[in-house]
Amino acid sequence: MAENQNEQQYLNLARYVLEKGHEKSDRTGTGTRSVFGYQMRFDLSKGFPILTTKKVPFGLIKSELLWFLRGDTNIRFLLQHHNNIWDEWAFKKWVESDEYHGPDMTDFGHRWLKDPEFKKQYLAEKKKFCQRVLDDDEFAKKYGDLGLVYGSQWRAWKTSKGETIDQIANVIHQIKTTPNSRRMIVSAWNPEDVPSMALPPCHTMFQFYVNDGKLSCQLYQRSADIFLGVPFNIASYALLTHMIAHQCGLEVGDFVHTLGDAHIYLNHLDQVREQLQRTPHPAPKLILPAEAKPIDQYEMTDIKLDGYTHEPAIKAPVAV
Repeated sequence: MAENQNEQQYLNLARYVLEKGHEKSDRTGTGTRSVFGYQMRFDLSKGFPILTTKKVPFGLIKSELLWFLRGDTNIRFLLQHHNNIWDEWAFKKWVESDEYHGPDMTDFGHRWLKDPEFKKQYLAEKKKFCQRVLDDDEFAKKYGDLGLVYGSQWRAWKTSKGETIDQIANVIHQIKTTPNSRRMIVSAWNPEDVPSMALPPCHTMFQFYVNDGKLSCQLYQRSADIFLGVPFNIASYALLTHMIAHQCGLEVGDFVHTLGDAHIYLNHLDQVREQLQRTPHPAPKLILPAEAKPIDQYEMTDIKLDGYTHEPAIKAPVAV
């Protein structure tokens, strides 16, 4: 079996934090083992860096990235593609509104863990909510929107003059016209808008770099959930780098992933240990259309993985 050097980057991170991390409390009450400041480098010419030591849901990664690139902030698009990773935030807005008259859903994060009956009730109410977002245009407009999250910041950053900036279009133009620029940056962290976001951005800014006909990308991520979140983030930004390179007629270089607070939740330690016992499979290959489409017009079927062989998924609770 060929060595998967990209995956070893991730496994080294997990092992390092497991062995060297500091015990810290956190806003979820779960607790973490954490380090501050860590960097990984993935050579995208060596295969697509989706983990093989456990199954990672590439369909969710594709639909979320396409959602960002369309500038969308409403979960309806995600629900139409069977993606539920942002549901909780929209549902929370609904159950806290004056229009909601169903069962009490307050303090759901802690009650979820302690009360199996409440968990069943919560999932039933959320399922009804998601179906209504899909079926009811007015309801979706009011309660499906998450505020000024990633898609809005990437595609329509609001200025103090009341104008908007399309950072993705601008950075593609820069790559094509001034590839040696050191200002090819997209930021999701808008201090004025953070209070109105359903969830402040964890992956806060990224920068592109062109050399020798190859496009590289570096992401700064302020908060990194190593077991559940980081595998998703690696694949998402690797896909974004491929798509932007495709737009600009370039090959892919490196994806550099710089982490601020890199942590393993204390209720994920056993799962991390299990994953570290597994041997990686060869990395798959990403397939994009022969001709690049406008960046906001890709469909799910345009993006494929060839040769994705993986070990079984490892379940773990989400810290809320």
